[in-house]
Amino acid sequence: MIELFINAVVAGVLLGGFYAAVALGLSIVFGRLDIVNIAHPAFVIIGSYMAFYVNENFGLDPIVTSFLFLPVFFLLGIVMYRFYYVCFERTGQESLSGLAYFFGIMFIIEVLIILVYGVDYRNVQAPYIGHSLWINDWIPLGDFRVSLPYRMLVPFVVAAVVTGGVYLYLSKTYLGRAILAVSQDRVALQLMGANPIKVKQWAFGIAIATAAIAGALLIVIHPVEPSVGRLYIGRVFAIVILGGMGSISGTFFAALMIGIAETLISTFIGPSWAPAAAYGILLVTLAVRPQGLFGRA
Repeated sequence: MIELFINAVVAGVLLGGFYAAVALGLSIVFGRLDIVNIAHPAFVIIGSYMAFYVNENFGLDPIVTSFLFLPVFFLLGIVMYRFYYVCFERTGQESLSGLAYFFGIMFIIEVLIILVYGVDYRNVQAPYIGHSLWINDWIPLGDFRVSLPYRMLVPFVVAAVVTGGVYLYLSKTYLGRAILAVSQDRVALQLMGANPIKVKQWAFGIAIATAAIAGALLIVIHPVEPSVGRLYIGRVFAIVILGGMGSISGTFFAALMIGIAETLISTFIGPSWAPAAAYGILLVTLAVRPQGLFGRA
């Protein structure tokens, strides 16, 4: 029982790292720009299929592929925000019409992927997939056997590095601080000589770029099909709100909490109950701390 519990917690931490990568871009767009980009998981799926295509035809590692496609996704994010701004935000219709805009993008992406690749599951090949690191080989744990599957460990490490990089960028650079300022005091930002629209489109580009990496991590962890992104819509919003709106570190630790809770529930109660973990933890946390774990009061 103890061995099962330890392995479930370890698996939850690794799963939480992946959740953090998926929620990272939404933490910027929803948490800092107050834009409900419900299509964000769909761009994660695009990242998965990009990684699949390159891996299938050229044999390149899917995670390496995602970094090569970062400029493409960054520009896609900029174009997407400019269209959103011209059609909705500038005219004050971003609440309901903007939400419909992102819904439409999500379904268009899904249909296009189905037309190109069909509805079959796709996976990738990499040297580390299918192998595990046994902690017992490094740390004496007696009779306990604890494993770290590389298909989970590698995405966790990449997600942690990317999250740390985005956190440092947003907190230490001029543009990063401008992204925070645009969500707090737009007028003050303009008085400092910055263009809020350009700051927002830059932030949106960064957010969509992170989806490329999250997509590669997803297809490393398990096969994907065009509609699998829907499974993450509610979960990633719950993670962003739980961690505190706009808090990158809060998003990461909230994702770890959700990952651990899901694996424990899946292991000891049943997999069908696992998706409810995110919402249960969110409701309890908001009842005690409405601003989230790392949010400002």
